[in-house]
Amino acid sequence: MRKRHRRLDPAELYGELFVAMHESGLWEDGKSISDATPIYDPETILDNYDDQKFTEGFDLMAFYLTHFSPVASRSMDFESDQSMSVSEHIERLWPLLTRQADEIIEGSSLLNLPNPYIVPGGRFNEVYYWDSYFTMLGLEVSGKTDLIKNMIDNFVWQLDTFGLIPNGNRTYYLGRSQPPFFALMVDLLAQSQGDQVYIDYSKALLQEYYFWMDTTYATSDVDRHVVRMGDTTGELLNRYFDRFDTPRPEMYSNDTDEYISTTQSKTDFYHNIRAAAESGWDFSARWMDESQRMRSIQTSDIVPVDLNCLLYFLECTIAKAFTFSGEIAKAKRFESKALRRKELIHKYCWNEEIQFFSDYNHNTKSFSNVESLAAVYPLFFNLATDEQADLVAHKLESKFLKPGGLVTTNINSGEQWDAPNGWAPLQWMAFKGLVNYGFTDLAHEVRTRWLSLNEKVFKDTGKMLEKYNVEDIELPTGGGEYPVQDGFGWTNGVYLKLQNFKEIKNDNT
Repeated sequence: MRKRHRRLDPAELYGELFVAMHESGLWEDGKSISDATPIYDPETILDNYDDQKFTEGFDLMAFYLTHFSPVASRSMDFESDQSMSVSEHIERLWPLLTRQADEIIEGSSLLNLPNPYIVPGGRFNEVYYWDSYFTMLGLEVSGKTDLIKNMIDNFVWQLDTFGLIPNGNRTYYLGRSQPPFFALMVDLLAQSQGDQVYIDYSKALLQEYYFWMDTTYATSDVDRHVVRMGDTTGELLNRYFDRFDTPRPEMYSNDTDEYISTTQSKTDFYHNIRAAAESGWDFSARWMDESQRMRSIQTSDIVPVDLNCLLYFLECTIAKAFTFSGEIAKAKRFESKALRRKELIHKYCWNEEIQFFSDYNHNTKSFSNVESLAAVYPLFFNLATDEQADLVAHKLESKFLKPGGLVTTNINSGEQWDAPNGWAPLQWMAFKGLVNYGFTDLAHEVRTRWLSLNEKVFKDTGKMLEKYNVEDIELPTGGGEYPVQDGFGWTNGVYLKLQNFKEIKNDNT
């Protein structure tokens, strides 16, 4: 008898059957295999497969359809009304993208969350960690504070249950997280519900922090997410990391096919692939060498500027929570941690040669040669000096601003987090960062171009998309491991937030 375990990912749970389905080429998107809901318990499915797989005329697809139920996108049957405004359309979408508390289904990859939540849409039928913050920006505009709190409480439940906020609520995401936006979610809720929110979520904030700062198994200058910079004690920054070193179950065939062309060991290659998935930027030339090819992916060697800015804000938020609870000594300890990280971000992520914030390769002891919109994070979090902000703003305007908004990088690698694509979360981070430093003319231009592109595509197609071609607004977006998705949670959220942002003027202050 095979052991049952609903927390196992599909590759572990279904073994040979899982590999056969992914390697068959019968499925256009491997994620649909890993997300399917089993009709029978896993033991029965595997026993039936063992009995039938060598019979004459065995049909793998027919077997799948009699043993699993594919998870259909609810947006497929949704009819848009293009006579509506985009804001009205988004208000109609919220119920479509809302999921209620999950039931436990043995053999399913879905991790059952206790409260309602919003999914991105399209092929993404589960909650995603960093997507959710940008979705919440729109939920706030729509007055759905209760749903924001439910989603935050779901993340707390995951921290309590699994020790991390996974990439998404699927078993195959339990090896990694995503960019740590939890503190910003708490901060957003506190804006409407008061300072008690920081105290209420202080334990969860600490759990999140210690997940990223865990050095329990340190044996070298790098351990899990922590990187010891240089030879100086206390110079700790962070990287992206996934604790598993196997092909991603949701993209199994893609990963095994890519491995054929690399000279890296399997362990290193799959760690690097998975770490890039944790970054949310899966994939980009940002994680590769000058060849801009997946075979050279080196995510684990890179200290990303955006990740460390997010952890700076997490440290600041924990300090704030302790201040409100009257634990002043603890507050000062985290204020010191945040100040130290700020110093290190300036030391290791400000590239004086190109006068731009950059990622740092801790293996080669050099800056990344890829200029990306990750450089706006220090502006968003008010970490940049005025001079640095001025230089970043100038480069955004001269190199990144395109007819439809800001391009993610200026490299046409064929990957989706490179040119010609623009993404909603980065438009918001850049916009708010520019506003923080008084570059309101440029912020207004970014906002106007992005909103206009969203509106044009909606009028043409009736859809809000995951990403957009900002270089040629007459062409579709491109790149990536899967087709362009509609829905779309974070695009909806950023659109509403930008559309309703009232604090900008059209002159520099």
